[in-house]
Amino acid sequence: MKVMKVAIIDYNMGNLHSVGRAVKHVAPGGTQVEITADPDFIRHADRIVFPGQGAARDCMRELETRGLSEIVREVAKTKPFLGICMGMQVLMEFSEENAGVECMGVYAGKVNYFKHLNIAHLKTPQMGWNQIQQKTAHPLWTGIKDAARFYFVHSYYVEPTDQSLVSGETFYGLNYASAIAKDNVFAIQAHPEKSAEDGLRLLANFMQWQP
Repeated sequence: MKVMKVAIIDYNMGNLHSVGRAVKHVAPGGTQVEITADPDFIRHADRIVFPGQGAARDCMRELETRGLSEIVREVAKTKPFLGICMGMQVLMEFSEENAGVECMGVYAGKVNYFKHLNIAHLKTPQMGWNQIQQKTAHPLWTGIKDAARFYFVHSYYVEPTDQSLVSGETFYGLNYASAIAKDNVFAIQAHPEKSAEDGLRLLANFMQWQP
């Protein structure tokens, strides 16, 4: 029987071990879950988790330094792919962070700074629990109620050009895309590994997903 392999991409950005523990917790027995920067393992894995925390400039630099940019673009087209937090943002073309950063351009769109909304008393970063309104049906929402609460920590939000990508929205000064989905890719701004039962359910759904 073939062993399922899950690659959690290690580019020195993000709460990798927390993500790894959560994925291992929900993975079917015998699944090989590896936190890895090995392009060969990533290319041959059955599922890809692309986490991340920190600044967009640092994220892109680490991906380039480790020779991972192209392999991430490749597997984002070919494998069940879950982006988390910064792993969602850098799929866009451009981020306002660090005076402007060119990102991976998997999808047309940009990443905006909450402070540029100029809303008094809107704290930046958004830190804590907030609701995700499900905008499209998706297998990763299975068993998760609409408007379920997930844990967020971020100062920037995604604005995709194609609004049909938006699978979940969250209100924080405005309604912004907190989850996007297309074909084999699902990406979420919140941290499912920190989001209690609903977060673990989303990860478990990802482990079963057959796009």
